[in-house]
Amino acid sequence: MAHFDLPLPQLREYRSATGEPDGFGDFWTRTLDEARAAAEPVRLTEVATPLRAITTYDVTFTGFAGQPIKAWLNVPAGAPGPLPVAVEFIGYGGGRGLPIDWLAWNAAGYAHLVMDTRGQGGGWRGGDTPDRDADGAGPAAPGYLTRGVRSPETAYYRRLFTDAARAVETAAELPGVDATRLVTTGKSQGGALSIAAAGLVPDRVRAVIAGVPFLCDIRRAVTISDSFPFQEIVEFLRANPDRAARTFATLDHFDVVHLARRVTAPALLSTALMDEVCPPSGVFAAYNELNGPKQIEVYEWDGHDGGKSHFDVKALEFAAAHL
Repeated sequence: MAHFDLPLPQLREYRSATGEPDGFGDFWTRTLDEARAAAEPVRLTEVATPLRAITTYDVTFTGFAGQPIKAWLNVPAGAPGPLPVAVEFIGYGGGRGLPIDWLAWNAAGYAHLVMDTRGQGGGWRGGDTPDRDADGAGPAAPGYLTRGVRSPETAYYRRLFTDAARAVETAAELPGVDATRLVTTGKSQGGALSIAAAGLVPDRVRAVIAGVPFLCDIRRAVTISDSFPFQEIVEFLRANPDRAARTFATLDHFDVVHLARRVTAPALLSTALMDEVCPPSGVFAAYNELNGPKQIEVYEWDGHDGGKSHFDVKALEFAAAHL
């Protein structure tokens, strides 16, 4: 592992060369309107855990096309409300796991909604939400990046980004929550969803935290990263070279750079100069499009860990300062 991307002074000025797709705003407006029209009331069921200082609820809300999405809601037991709320999204391949996996935000005094990731949870942490694809996924490389990639309408990330936006809207309406103090957070894929949700429902989000975010400047990342998940796209196009133009035209709709332009809340990002999974040029491409107050933590000697607990401390401090 080495510094493989642009030098840091160039990264700080870097902008993506990929233009926003035609009809991008209308595509997302229509998608979210359809999800809201199909929405059903959120269901919360208190669950017993050995965590005496935390009350846990099993949550089911409706995401893309009214489909049910699971989540955990952890709340500091006995804390007077209304509480600020952190909505957290999960890295690639992971699901919501167990309530005991998510304690830091509660220890800092927040209600904490952790969205399960549809169809994932078979990699490093278990999940409970299936991915319902009524249209059929079509040919795809193993993984999620090329699932349904024949069009933006059928793409996997259309469903997942919509789930993330609906998670924010759901969190803002939970009992005991202060909807004016809501932060989105996550790392890698979770960082991408944190930015995407803040761009899709900017009026709901008061702060954004995204550690080493994924899905930034996708066209460039595929050409400079030999690591998965971006290599899924390479494998798919190696087998289907005639589908390259259509594939990238679809993925452009889920490039976080375009949604970052719609984020107005204060934002904290991190990047690592040895991160081959989420190249720093992509992170800076998204960061440089953010329109609110912003800061970025650069970890020169780290890879995809992106600062580890050092960034977690920065994240809690940032949320406290802005909420």
